[in-house]
This record gives sequence, structure tokens and C-alpha cells, in this order.
Amino acid sequence: MASEATAKAPAKRGKAKAKRASPKRTAKPKPKPAPVDPALLAAIREEAGGDVKRFYAERGYHPLWTVGNRIGPTAGIFIDYLVTAEQDGLNPSRYDPEKLREAIAQALSGSFTDIARAEVLLSKAFARYVADQKRSNVRIIWADPKLKPDKLRPDEALRAAAFPDSFGDYVAQMGWMSPQYVRLRKLAGQALHASDDTWDRLALNLDRARLLPGPYVRHIEVDASSGQLWFYEAGRQVGTMRVVVGARETQTPMMAGSLQWAILNPYWNVPTYLARNSIAPKVLAGRSLASLRMEALTDWSANARVVPESAIDWQAVAAGTQEVRLRELPGTANSMGRVKFLFPNDEGIYLHDTPRRDLLAKPDRHFSNGCIRLENAGLLGRWLLQRPVPTATRQREQAVPLPLQVPVYLTYLTATGDKTGLAFRPDVYGRDG
Repeated sequence: MASEATAKAPAKRGKAKAKRASPKRTAKPKPKPAPVDPALLAAIREEAGGDVKRFYAERGYHPLWTVGNRIGPTAGIFIDYLVTAEQDGLNPSRYDPEKLREAIAQALSGSFTDIARAEVLLSKAFARYVADQKRSNVRIIWADPKLKPDKLRPDEALRAAAFPDSFGDYVAQMGWMSPQYVRLRKLAGQALHASDDTWDRLALNLDRARLLPGPYVRHIEVDASSGQLWFYEAGRQVGTMRVVVGARETQTPMMAGSLQWAILNPYWNVPTYLARNSIAPKVLAGRSLASLRMEALTDWSANARVVPESAIDWQAVAAGTQEVRLRELPGTANSMGRVKFLFPNDEGIYLHDTPRRDLLAKPDRHFSNGCIRLENAGLLGRWLLQRPVPTATRQREQAVPLPLQVPVYLTYLTATGDKTGLAFRPDVYGRDG
């Protein structure tokens, strides 16, 4: 994958080793649950089994769906999802929503046995539904293998659901799925009777969005179709901005990795094809590397030395028979701007500031060599570093480890909505075929 440079993490991490990202807990403690009749706890203990039992055992068999001695209204919201599971590309009968409704109706008897049965049936159906929604056949580069999802166990799905302050809000907002998925699912409700081609294209977009985490995971999403970035934590979107992404010839890949470093005052390593097609002709025409604010180096290693431009055969570089490493010096006009954010990957992809503000104002922002140019690198940097990005530094290529490793997901979502309902953006990368 062509990109602005081959990005490699700094060799020395020092003592400030980054920690893996996790859902960020709020400062205020969760309210204590209302007292539960010991007889109901005992009934749930008898009814639950397997991984579901493990989840309930961890919480002293306190119910998730039951409020007082009744199944709460959140169950109805959940069952509505099951009834409309075709919008997920799933079969509603797999979850037997009628059986759940019958169990809830039976629980109105007030019998703890009936309440426990409805409680556990709901949890089993919920865990199955969440796991099915998360399954995707879309190919993506897992730059950080630890982000690649394993088969979701029932206790894991239920534990994540019990974590937020409000279980009702979590279910109502479908908080286990990305907001991008929730948006596409609503569009799918308008497309059930559309043509096969339309539905196939929407289903492909849904499959891409299944790979994205929910907003309770602290993470970043970049959509290379719309040229938009979002970042999330604690169950909500905390920021968004426009981005410039890869052109058709130098596409931004679908990839997931973990951001680890902010590089302040960075160099820009010029891709070989630009050195050949752009810089070498300028030098041959009389421009100096100094006037271009560039310098040449012996090789691509970390110990490369600066060499005079007179030592380079620029005719050979322009002809493509010789390669040269060039880099642009740091500064306000540098193509990387003031900061870039790195995550280890073999594609040379990263996020960075940019002086080309004009490209960010365009409706179609497919102009980069694969990397992501940020509309507001300072805003994202403050969120990543949990403090303002230092901009006064004169030290070149200053590597600052992030206090937490933050997952970043690069996706490609062409499905959108307009006044008439479902619509699609142009398939710039030709991936929807």
C-alpha cells in the first residue's frame, strides 16, 4: 500500500509503556442496586446454566432484566430488535421472540420461578443475538491481532451489557454495536423490499460495520468512503472531524490497529514514486533540495546519514533506475503538519496533521497516498494524550507515548441516507462490486 511514509514505532519505549485501551469508567460510582428478594436470587441460580450461570454468579445472581418483581420495559425494546432481525440479515425465528413474550406474560403471575425463567431466557437470547450481529465475513487487516474478535461468549456479552450505568439506555441505543451499524440497520428497515443488488450492497456495508466496536470502547473510527472520523468513549461520541483519505490509486485499507505514539514536529519521508516523478524533475530543472526544504539520506535505516544532493544521480532517479531516500524538514509547511499519530502496521498508514486545508473543504476528500490527514489534529491529540499537544517544541521527531493505547478502525461505508431514504455514495475504491 502506497502511503506518505513507512511508519515504524520508535525503537525505545522507555518507562512510559502504553497500556491497552479499555472502556473508560466515569468518576461517579454506580448506584447500588435495589434489594432483591433472596427467593428470586435462588430461583435464578436454579434456572441459569453454562456461561449464563457464570455471569449471574459473578453478580450474586442479581437479575438484569427484572425490576422489582416484574420483567422491566427494556425486555420489550430488545424483543422488537429480534422481531426485526431481518434488518441485521438474520432470521428472527432463531431467537423465538414469541417464546420470550409468553415467558414474560407468565412471569406476571409473580412466581419467582416464572420470573427467573423469563430473566434467563432473555439473557440467553440477548447473548445469542449480540454474537450473531458481530459475525462478519469481511476481510480486514488486523494490524493489532489482539483486536481480532474471538467468538463472543454469553457471559462476555452480558458482562458488557451490565457495565454501563443504565442497562435500559444500553439496550435502547444498541450500545454493543457501533453507531455506524445502528444507522445502517435503520436504513435496512427501508430496504427490505428493495432490489437484490441494493440489498446486497447494503448487506456488505452492514458486514463492514459489524467489525466496529460499540461506543463504550474508547476508540477511533475512520470511514474512507465519506472522509469522516469519529471518536468514542463512555458510551458516546466525543468528537468528529473531516479527513482526507487515500485516492483510488493509493487506497486507505480496511484495517484495525492500536495507536501508541504521537510524533511531534515530524519529518515527511517522501515515497519513492514521488521522489522519482516529482522531486527529481524539479532538481534537474534547477531547484535545490534546500529550496524544497528537503534533504537526502544514505538509506531507509534508523541510522541513515544526510548526503549532499550533488552526490546523487538525479537522472537515474528520474528514470527509475536508482532510488533515493528524501525527507521534508519539520515546520509549519511540512506535509505532516505539527504532529502524526502512529500505530504499528505493515502498510505504512498513520494519522497526521496537514497544511493543505483546502482539500479538507472539498466534498470528495480522496487525495492522500493512503494515510489519514486530520482536520483538527490538535483536538484529536488532546483526547489521545489527555492534555494539549505541545506545539512549541523545536526538537525534531519527538516521540511521545500515548498514556493509553487506543484502537483505530479504518473502514469503508458507502451506504448513506438522504431525503428519500437509502442512498449510496460513489464507490471510489470499487469494493462494492
